[in-house]
Amino acid sequence: MVNVPNVLAFIRLLMAPLMYLLLVDRDWSVFEGIHYSWLDYGAAFLFVLASATDFFDGYIARTFDQITPLGEILDPLADKMLTLAGFLGLMLLGRADPWAIYLILTRELFITGLRVSAAGRGLKVSASWMGKVKTVSQMFAIGFLLMEWPGGTLLLWIAVALTLYSGYEYVRDYFRQTALH
Repeated sequence: MVNVPNVLAFIRLLMAPLMYLLLVDRDWSVFEGIHYSWLDYGAAFLFVLASATDFFDGYIARTFDQITPLGEILDPLADKMLTLAGFLGLMLLGRADPWAIYLILTRELFITGLRVSAAGRGLKVSASWMGKVKTVSQMFAIGFLLMEWPGGTLLLWIAVALTLYSGYEYVRDYFRQTALH
């Protein structure tokens, strides 16, 4: 039987590099004659579509008990690839502050390493409510910056603050679990 949440996460994995391509390879001959704004719209469309798959894969997995070990790897990987594509593309276009992107990516890499370390010790550091709020805030920031809407930079810095705070929660929970074992 096909696991729909895993398929949706895999589709999101494929959309991320395509979105990145639209943002950073604007001089590619395939795009000749296409105004940059249309590439932005295409990237934004892919981003919204990919973000929707993030919501639906989680909802379907929980509602229909389709959570799998593969899905537990694919889903966060697809999320990271999508936000990485968006943030790096926006930074290269000069629309996102490099320090904000550095802080977000550093936290993401650190927490990914922490989760791997926890798994190696038989512990599970699951996504928290704040981790989900962090992801939504990042997605809103990317969307606003892609479309060059007012408030995008403010949303980016709000996402940075929420990203760092949710990172603190992961570290706190990790040390609480290690103290119990």
